[in-house]
Amino acid sequence: MEISTRDEGDTKVVMLNGKLDTNTTPAAEGEINSLLDAGVSKLLINFEHLSYISSSGLRLLLATAKKLKASGGDLRVCSLNEMATEVFEVSGFSAILNVFASEQEALGG
Repeated sequence: MEISTRDEGDTKVVMLNGKLDTNTTPAAEGEINSLLDAGVSKLLINFEHLSYISSSGLRLLLATAKKLKASGGDLRVCSLNEMATEVFEVSGFSAILNVFASEQEALGG
């Protein structure tokens, strides 16, 4: 799992590359929590290069969304592939989270 971040205006974009599973979720959680601890309030997680997401990855997204909502922030996700779209629909996450087709759309462009 590779995690990279960059700024797009007032939004921090997190790119996930690989699998978000039991083995990789702790590293992703550490990265995301360090962003939140640093005061990031608008987070966009781009799934374009994510090949797999497990229940531990979904729990991370839910926990992150709750933390951001509690502090008046916003979590968005974008560019879900077919596998991630199916997981989000079956789990109900597509109704819970702000899901966008593309990064440009998620950033309001």
